[in-house]
Amino acid sequence: MLLNLPIAGKKSVASVFSSSLSLCSSPSTGFASLFAALLKECKSTSRIRRIHQQIICRGLLCHLPSRSSSESNSSQSLGTAIAAAYIGCSAPDDATAVLERLSPSPVLWWNLLIQDCIQNGNFDDAFDLCFRLRRAGAKPDHYTFPLVLKACGELSSYRAGTVVHALVCNSAFDANVFVCNALVAMYSRCGALDDACQVFEEITSRGIDDVISWNSVVAAHVKGGNPLRALNLFAEMASVFSDRNRVQRSDVISLVNILPACAALRALPQAREIHGFAIRNDLVWDVFVGNALIDVYAKCGMMEDALNVSRGMGHKDVVTWNAILTGYSQNGNFKEASELFEDMRMHDMELNVVAWSAMIAGYTQRGHCHEALEVFRQMQLAGSYPNAVTIISLLSACASVGALSQGMEVHAHALRRGLMTLYDDNDDVKPEDLLVQNALIDMYSKCKNIKAAHLIFCSITVIKRNVVTWTVMIGGYAQHGDANTALELFSKMLKCGSASPNAFTISCALMACARLSTLRFGQEIHAYVVRKQFDTEIVFVSNCLLEMYSKCGNIDAAQKVFDRTSEKNSVSWTSLMTAYGMHGYGKDALLIFEEMQRTGLVIDEITFLVVLYACSHSGMVDQGLKYFDSMAKDYGLVACDEHYACLIDLLGRGGQLQEALEKIHKMPRVPTSVIWVALLGACRTHSNVELGEYAFKRLLELGYMNDGTCTLLSNIYANAGHWHKVAQTRHLMRKSGINKRPGCSWIQGKKGTTTFFVGDRSHPEYKQIYALLKNLIERIKAIGYIPETRFALHDVDDEEKDFLLLEHSEKLALAYGILSSSSGTPIRITKNLRVCGDCHTAIHFGFIAFFCYIVVRQGSVEESEVKKGNANETFAMILEIIPQIHYQQIYPFHPQATYDKKKMKREGKLREVDEKTKELL
Repeated sequence: MLLNLPIAGKKSVASVFSSSLSLCSSPSTGFASLFAALLKECKSTSRIRRIHQQIICRGLLCHLPSRSSSESNSSQSLGTAIAAAYIGCSAPDDATAVLERLSPSPVLWWNLLIQDCIQNGNFDDAFDLCFRLRRAGAKPDHYTFPLVLKACGELSSYRAGTVVHALVCNSAFDANVFVCNALVAMYSRCGALDDACQVFEEITSRGIDDVISWNSVVAAHVKGGNPLRALNLFAEMASVFSDRNRVQRSDVISLVNILPACAALRALPQAREIHGFAIRNDLVWDVFVGNALIDVYAKCGMMEDALNVSRGMGHKDVVTWNAILTGYSQNGNFKEASELFEDMRMHDMELNVVAWSAMIAGYTQRGHCHEALEVFRQMQLAGSYPNAVTIISLLSACASVGALSQGMEVHAHALRRGLMTLYDDNDDVKPEDLLVQNALIDMYSKCKNIKAAHLIFCSITVIKRNVVTWTVMIGGYAQHGDANTALELFSKMLKCGSASPNAFTISCALMACARLSTLRFGQEIHAYVVRKQFDTEIVFVSNCLLEMYSKCGNIDAAQKVFDRTSEKNSVSWTSLMTAYGMHGYGKDALLIFEEMQRTGLVIDEITFLVVLYACSHSGMVDQGLKYFDSMAKDYGLVACDEHYACLIDLLGRGGQLQEALEKIHKMPRVPTSVIWVALLGACRTHSNVELGEYAFKRLLELGYMNDGTCTLLSNIYANAGHWHKVAQTRHLMRKSGINKRPGCSWIQGKKGTTTFFVGDRSHPEYKQIYALLKNLIERIKAIGYIPETRFALHDVDDEEKDFLLLEHSEKLALAYGILSSSSGTPIRITKNLRVCGDCHTAIHFGFIAFFCYIVVRQGSVEESEVKKGNANETFAMILEIIPQIHYQQIYPFHPQATYDKKKMKREGKLREVDEKTKELL
């Protein structure tokens, strides 16, 4: 462009040059020297262009064959001076145009252009200049390649990096240590740790490695999440240089690289060794080393050592104070962190994003979501912009308290600030973007907005999802959504192979199995844990296995898992107590409680909640009252609403309704809905209409009315024969838009899960099922079963009530289980609602008649989950707290089934069953 400018007139020439200069009479070499001097004095691009124009007009850049070598050299130097002037005035495009027309084109100025692009953040332009200089005839040198490789690393472009690597090999610079070190650093920044290690191995095999080579590969392993390997390499570095009889050359960069590895591993002994090495080699004075030491001591929980390092530092910068502030926050010293933060603000110290993020994280750890958001607001007012760490801390705060609206605001802010761009130019998900997306999935899941969480999950391609992405989504479905989907996602995760499950993923999958009572799937996951040689000693995995087996009715397996857990915590003991309590072994649960006390573990409110639960389901009213009183007297614990709800249920099951009402009136706080629901359930059991109406009115005053409470009241009226009040209650439900959830039962079999509704005739074998059920009822009537028609809550005659009871979903599931199961196979039935008393009795007699092992579990699911069920699906259950968690009845074992005979004999149940069976049959 500039070479084709028109010839300037005499006016423009006079404006540039002094009138005393006689340009026409000077030789070309004199002109070249004069123009070169003028170019050095230029301070603006416009003046350089005018001089450039005059040079072109006089043909000083033309290379004619007749010219001498001296004139050619003069033209070359003049062209170089023009390019240098353009570079000095920040006109890289003009400089590039000049350099492309010089022959030979000097690589030095190309390197300066590339360096300028990198300093200005124009990494794409720096990469492009590498190939433009080659087309101009210049050859890249050992300065060019490190600069271009740095640009590729900053772009995180693996593809561009490999292209430059190929050019390096083609240019015979693959033996240059500076270029090879740049290759290691580039591959590290692109996340290609294997390639970085391969280049490093080639360097060391040739013996051209230096301290920068080792620093680069150590930093690559730290960044790549392999700090242990980084520590080993650092130790190997010292031995390698010692074997070569070289002086130890670990420098400041070496220490700054390796200390984060110690922090990641919480490797305090190694950190102290490195600290000692820094003192011996007089490197501790460096502010970067001091800051790294403060960080590693803080992350190892040694705040006093961190403070000692800061006191010994001659110079402290903002990173120093931020490291101390972050250390206080991470170690739970929130008071000290707040005081330091306020001191920094009072002394007008620079508060960057690290300081603000530390305070937000501190509030988040304490569960103070609103305070964390207030600090974020102050951060914005101060003009500091958040980073990915800030957003993740805010989302964690919102997730901990279920603050959905605030979480959505944080999500919107992250979008506005561009902190969660899904893909870059090379379709690579940025690491920090994936961290923010994982935090968003976790936040939406814990705020029970599973749909939004799933949308973000689906926006991440399968190959880019890491183990955290899968785990937070599976955990969200397992805890707050559809447990079926959680297990489906777990299966997809295993099939796609983009990430392997860790202990947390396994725990989430086991949680879903526990909710669904899917013993077979739970056993498969347990087998997977064994096959993959997971660390089964991880206590929370063992606790999840224990819970899964107990909720699936296999208490013996739960006991074995407990016995094999080497390091048991309070959750382990509490889970085992819950298992025995839900199976009706209240005495065993109390024995476990006493043994837990002897181990010295702290007894907390949750432990007593389980104790009261076990007493309630075993009919041990006196023991339950004693433990309730001992909470405050002997342990100094304050009973909460859940403890009082368990107490009311305990008294209600024992028929002591007036005592339960007195306990409610004597509560030190206003009774909440959970208390009145417990009382209403007790009134349903004992058909107390007056007290049931009183409890229901209290619930209406609290604004708590759903299908469960309305159904309980309706059933109370039906048992008492108050059919007009039953109609009134149902009218109230319709008027309020409340629909009763349909009862359904499902049974696990070889071909999947089969679902039955009341009076269901949709199954292909329904004729055989009803025929077998009719035969079953006749057989159990012969051995003492009497239909309890009070559980047929309809205003019809007794004969019609018998028929209605026959069509209950539990009985249909039992008949199908007997029809389709082989001898000795346990029959596992799950119902979404409470099992009625008549079905409970019928199933017990069914065991005596057919002598089979029957497990019945009851819970609660949403109507939408019930409607989508079919013969091949397992339903998600949302277990209600009241009536007291869920209830599971285990009927005795088949004699040929696997069971612990010693335990059954200890309970006295096996002998009792054998004698009753002989007597009746």
